[in-house]
Amino acid sequence: MTIGVIGAGSWGVALAQLCAAGGTPTVLWARRSEAAKDIMLNRRSAYLPEVALHDAIEASDDPAILRRADTLLCVVPVQGMRDSLTMLASHLSEQAPLVLCSKGVERETCALPSEIAAHVTPNPLAILSGPSFAADVVRGLPTAVTIAAKTLNEATALQQRLGTQSFRPYASDDQIGAQIGGAIKNVLAIACGIVVARGLGESARAALVARGFAEMTRLALALGARRETLAGLSGMGDLVLTCASERSRNFATGLKLGDPNRATTALGVSEGTHTAAAAVALAKKHNVEMPICETVHAILSGEIGVSGGIEQLLTRPLIAEE
Repeated sequence: MTIGVIGAGSWGVALAQLCAAGGTPTVLWARRSEAAKDIMLNRRSAYLPEVALHDAIEASDDPAILRRADTLLCVVPVQGMRDSLTMLASHLSEQAPLVLCSKGVERETCALPSEIAAHVTPNPLAILSGPSFAADVVRGLPTAVTIAAKTLNEATALQQRLGTQSFRPYASDDQIGAQIGGAIKNVLAIACGIVVARGLGESARAALVARGFAEMTRLALALGARRETLAGLSGMGDLVLTCASERSRNFATGLKLGDPNRATTALGVSEGTHTAAAAVALAKKHNVEMPICETVHAILSGEIGVSGGIEQLLTRPLIAEE
């Protein structure tokens, strides 16, 4: 068995390291030749420079390297996923499960990652989502995630293929729930960063997480997901992690919005900045009320300022709790 990883950002490199350290030959496609050369020559990645990468990882910017893989992990950002998979499709074995490991909603189309991939490739699809920082996974620290496939049998097969003593995938057949949880928590993390930067207190952050979880669940249910999926690793679990740590890129984005002078160390793409607009559009399409996501989108688009957004949420009518 050979694992193929599409994308050499921090999460892609961490998953490649996980698979290689578990004894599985691993090929990694990098868009930039410099990233591939750094891995092959120095066994290092600029995204995770403190970690020596396993010798079993073979990296290249040549898409042909992926032809050897019988399981594929797609780790490119959601906003570039359609273009990347279109370019790579002829190099992917159609029988290889394609596990989508990026979180978000395509801004222009409001498509989920599984919908994007289904338009481009005939591969069987699965979703990997949950509370997982690349820096933890690459170091072999304990991590639990959701692996959601079309059927539980397919999810269980991938669970056995990817699971290790420290990396614990839990099988599911609710792909919609797993994707909505992973996408919306990014938007909510931006809101939490703003709360912290403005010094509104831990009580405010806890309230925002709880009310944000209600928004996430409402949208997921409207799209056909199951409530218990949102209460699990790919929903509440991921929400708690990303709303509580400055290592979260989306949380760091919120910190900078709330205080432009604040220094942050998080690297990489903040998917929540793109997903906010798509989440609001999806919510309107399905008549779902999502005031926190709407406020984040309004701040990001320049419609209102941060202070105006906070006031907008604090002056909403008091209602019954769901």
